Amino acid sequence: MLETTWFVLWGALWAIYFILDGFDLGAAILSPFLAKNEQEKKIVYSALGPFWDANEVWLVIAGGVTFAAFPALYAGLFSSFYAFLLLVLLGLIIRNVALEFRGKLKDPAWRSIWDCSLFVGSFLAAFFLGMVFANIFRGNTLFSYQISI
Repeated sequence: MLETTWFVLWGALWAIYFILDGFDLGAAILSPFLAKNEQEKKIVYSALGPFWDANEVWLVIAGGVTFAAFPALYAGLFSSFYAFLLLVLLGLIIRNVALEFRGKLKDPAWRSIWDCSLFVGSFLAAFFLGMVFANIFRGNTLFSYQISI
């Protein structure tokens, strides 16, 4: 019963993260194509503002539950997909720094750098999360982990 409870909680945490952060990643990736002027960019950044930081909390909690409840899975994932997950982390860092630093100066060149960084960081995170999960679903892993419920 305890394994089932942890598995349901674990699945719910990852689902919440992917649903909520999918909005942020998608909006940030589409922003260079949809937001043509400063007013439209402000709308995109305002839409991301209340959610992006909370979404990282869901990611940390989901990772912590993976570590605590399924340590063999955690070890297998992070050893099999170390490079991909490192690039996801790099993308999330770039995205979060861009969200924080863009508004620090009113210089158009400064804002352009951080707009580009927001796109690149969000694309990296989304792309490499997709790579990890596509490989998991295809069975292309270096580990074998069985959940016996």
